[in-house]
Amino acid sequence: METTSSITAGHAVLETVIGFMGIAWSEKGLIRLCLPEKSPEAVERRLMRHPGVSGNTVADTGQPQWVVELIASIKAYASGEDVDFSGVPVDLDGVDDFRLAIYDAARKLGYGETTTYGELAKRAGQPGLPRETGAALGANPVPLVIPCHRILAAGGKIGGFSAPGGSVTKEKMLAMEGVRVGPPPPAQVSFGF
Repeated sequence: METTSSITAGHAVLETVIGFMGIAWSEKGLIRLCLPEKSPEAVERRLMRHPGVSGNTVADTGQPQWVVELIASIKAYASGEDVDFSGVPVDLDGVDDFRLAIYDAARKLGYGETTTYGELAKRAGQPGLPRETGAALGANPVPLVIPCHRILAAGGKIGGFSAPGGSVTKEKMLAMEGVRVGPPPPAQVSFGF
């Protein structure tokens, strides 16, 4: 019998090499993830805007084991490590079936793997709905765990991103994963033969 006294719901702000990030969780799983900000206060403010976030930051000693592991994984990801977040429990209560299907399809994308909004819609069983797919991803409460940064616009263009820093943040996250987005480098003029 386990005798830990972990808090089943709470939130935490963590410092990573790319900035301060935040998470919030319920007894069912992750309910919010905030991508890097310059200050812990900015992350705290963003976390508190989510209706399910409790008012108290939970100290490391009161976090469920999966939260402790998630924090370590987020810090590893921020340091450039290949991290798989597909096993992280998420609590998406209140999210409609369309968004659930889109989020489920997005979670299947691995580190450094990208697709387009249209292709993701198809994979989610919702073909022909790239704009709606983009809107669903724009409302994603747990980016990184549901890796919306890996979804590109048609033609391999970066597309939008609702996190702080917008598409620049998206491009940086993809670059961390070894994905180059944008126009191809100029063709070599002379081969030197």
